[in-house]
Amino acid sequence: MSGKSLPSSTTTSMINRVSDELRILLIDENVQRAESLSSALNNSRYRISHLASPGVSLLRQVDEIQPDIIVMDIESPSRDILESLQAISHFNPKPVVMFSAQQDTNTINQSIESGVSAYVVGDIDPLRVKPILDAAVARFREFQKLKNELSDTKQQLAARKTIDQAKRLLMKKKNITEDQAFQAMRKTAMDTGQKLDDVAKTLISLLTSF
Repeated sequence: MSGKSLPSSTTTSMINRVSDELRILLIDENVQRAESLSSALNNSRYRISHLASPGVSLLRQVDEIQPDIIVMDIESPSRDILESLQAISHFNPKPVVMFSAQQDTNTINQSIESGVSAYVVGDIDPLRVKPILDAAVARFREFQKLKNELSDTKQQLAARKTIDQAKRLLMKKKNITEDQAFQAMRKTAMDTGQKLDDVAKTLISLLTSF
């Protein structure tokens, strides 16, 4: 276990190459417990690459170390920790496993909403941690897949809406059919090497400026 970080793979490559070694940022003030956990993870794909106390800046640690997984053993997640996890989930998502003594429903819900992949009540049990990490990584991988699919769907719907609007404007302006408007836009896209929805955005800007 070392306080120095190594170059990190991106979230996508971590998802796609799940058999590779995954580096853990462990947030725990108990060094002996951390050593026990490190020993329990021997001969697995997980390695504790950095140990930090709960009082450090989580955002700074993640930014500097770029771990593949975050594991936390804390009494109760503070507001600062939850806000940091929410920022990480939005800008640099990673699997997060939280071991906490706090077991009220509101705290658990807030933790999950902030990006925690697995919330476990109680201290880290070295004998149980590997399957917990496996489940957290699998859940994170599935969530990211669904998130990406949803983003792609939203982009496709937005592009289709833009193209339809441009077609209607072109039909009205040129007094042509819908098919003719589409073919004209398609030809422009092919001739200029642009995406069809980019051509549509340009047309909308031109045709609504008069």
